[in-house]
Amino acid sequence: MYSRYARRYARLVTMPTTAPPAHALADVTASDSTLRRFLHGLPGVDAVGLEARAASLGTRSIKTTAKAYAIDLAISMVDLTTLEGADTPGKVRALGAKAVHPDPTDRATPATAAVCVYPDMVAVAKEAVAGSGVKVASVATAFPAGRAALDVKLADVREAVAAGADEIDMVIDRGAFLAGKYLKVYDEIVAVKEACGTSARLKVIFETGELSTYDNIRRASWLGMLAGADFIKTSTGKVAVNATPANTLLMLEAVRDFRAQTGVQVGVKPAGGIRTSKDAVKFLVLVNETAGADWLDNHWFRFGASSLLNDLLMQRQKLATGRYSGPDYVTVD
Repeated sequence: MYSRYARRYARLVTMPTTAPPAHALADVTASDSTLRRFLHGLPGVDAVGLEARAASLGTRSIKTTAKAYAIDLAISMVDLTTLEGADTPGKVRALGAKAVHPDPTDRATPATAAVCVYPDMVAVAKEAVAGSGVKVASVATAFPAGRAALDVKLADVREAVAAGADEIDMVIDRGAFLAGKYLKVYDEIVAVKEACGTSARLKVIFETGELSTYDNIRRASWLGMLAGADFIKTSTGKVAVNATPANTLLMLEAVRDFRAQTGVQVGVKPAGGIRTSKDAVKFLVLVNETAGADWLDNHWFRFGASSLLNDLLMQRQKLATGRYSGPDYVTVD
């Protein structure tokens, strides 16, 4: 989609992201010390260069035809989310209906990728999207803090999977990670992946706003992928700093490099704070220019969002009619 810009910016910033060769990965999780050695042996992040590249990619001018394609692609990548204590079955059913037909006046509008709810609402969501192809994702593992015993976290996951969840969004124990207990975090991800069985894909949430440094985000990305994550995800949307172009770019570099070393492709999900079509298009540029076109698909890239979809729909209507319809013409989630 944006490949014509690739050469112009390819040398803007050279990021040192090369990881150890594939044969070295088999033994890195054998012990706490080997895992620590591997994670701390990853190249340090040039924060200034990372942020400069993310900012430069965000300045791209997207023409009308490409913009229309990008908006539809972004709609198809949304995990339409409600994670509130006041969630009711009626609200979840309405959200499911919106996910299947985001714009009831235009059935050519693509469906969203998924609806994301708490475990106790999975069965309701599953019924609401039945037969549509829209997935049901569920947060689990004591979301959003992740502060619970492992058996409690696994029970949370199993409840959601038993109710029909297609995807599980787990949170890592940030306290353990920041204390350097990498093997504990790794073992928990492995256990959750096992609890997902063969029926649910696993998204691992790092809560990047609490990891403090870009180096920690890179380490968490590799840790999650080594443990079997199907997706790595920036945030819960419940803290002050969530998805940013820079932290998402860093995670895209990680999945690109991980596939180059192992042959395994892992998805990326920025979540929280992405509210406008303009923001979404910027993130799609990041995907295309960093990981490549293989990730420009909702099997490998998602937006965790609630309000983003409405702006995408309004911009889509404007492109189709030449008029900006305004928020009264879309449902309020």
